[in-house]
Amino acid sequence: MQEFLGRLDDIVDKVICGDAIDVLKRIPSNSIDLVITSPPYYKQREYGRRGIGNEETVEEYIENLMKVFTECVRVTKSTGSIVFNIGDKYEKGILLLVPYRFALEVLKRENVKLVNEVTWVKLNPTPKQDQKKLVPSKEPFFIFAKSKDYYFNKNGFLDYLNILRKNNSKKAGNDVGKKYFELIEKSDLTDDEKRKAKRELVKVINEVQTGKIESFRMKIRGIHSMPYGGQEGGRKIHIEKDGFSIIKIHGNPIKRDIIESPVETIKGNIHPAVYPEFIIQEFLKLLTKEGDIVLDPFIGSGTTGLVAKKMGRKFIGIEINPEYCRYAEERISKAVLDSTEDLLI
Repeated sequence: MQEFLGRLDDIVDKVICGDAIDVLKRIPSNSIDLVITSPPYYKQREYGRRGIGNEETVEEYIENLMKVFTECVRVTKSTGSIVFNIGDKYEKGILLLVPYRFALEVLKRENVKLVNEVTWVKLNPTPKQDQKKLVPSKEPFFIFAKSKDYYFNKNGFLDYLNILRKNNSKKAGNDVGKKYFELIEKSDLTDDEKRKAKRELVKVINEVQTGKIESFRMKIRGIHSMPYGGQEGGRKIHIEKDGFSIIKIHGNPIKRDIIESPVETIKGNIHPAVYPEFIIQEFLKLLTKEGDIVLDPFIGSGTTGLVAKKMGRKFIGIEINPEYCRYAEERISKAVLDSTEDLLI
């Protein structure tokens, strides 16, 4: 555990054991590229009876979170982001909507933008015995930014989907497009139109087999219905002029505000709440570059620091519980830089 003397270099790639507010106040302003954290949830788990999460009321809990958030805004660069994962809570059978009450309070008090709410969908949620409630299986991660200049690498987020698409495209066999050759022959196109249609069909099939596009559709005059609505213009003209139209499907996945991941269990873990490495990996790809500084003011078991180290980012961790500090340091010390960044998928 590291003593913090007030210089950023003293705490980079370290876990600082102390109260989040006290440590944050000594971090220089505009020095952090990304704050990403999951504070202790309100009355949800036993964290050693210290710090945030043990308040008597949800209002007091949010107030304490806001004190931390205000400092997070101060230390974050104008090009940086702040990501908070907040868990919800039932009280007397009523869902409190804690995450959204927190987010609204942030927007009321701080000069930040709420960029996205990314929903973590848990693939293996903990079953509940309440017969009059569905099993909670999601949590929000709120992305806040200080300015419109925040770093945002949309192509990097969930980029393994692109890899899967390309691999699937390469598996395309010799039967790709075969049905269209048969339909061209059956059509009432002229001989010249048929030759041109087959020539273009061969080209687009090659694009699928080499992975340039995911797939395609072909519309043939007299065989398929004519386009309508917003598609009527160019496609209809092509069919009338050439006798056919080819629609290429590039297959670039839509980057949705959803991350699907199981809840992780770690052998020998002493911390009651560990969020998945995969989730941190994706946020670091989306919001940081190599060499950036990532701060987690509630680092807990050390997952943020572990993933940052694997991905070539610097990190700063803060944790109030000495036992968790030691455990986080031990986990992070075993991390190895992995330039592929996709080993966690």
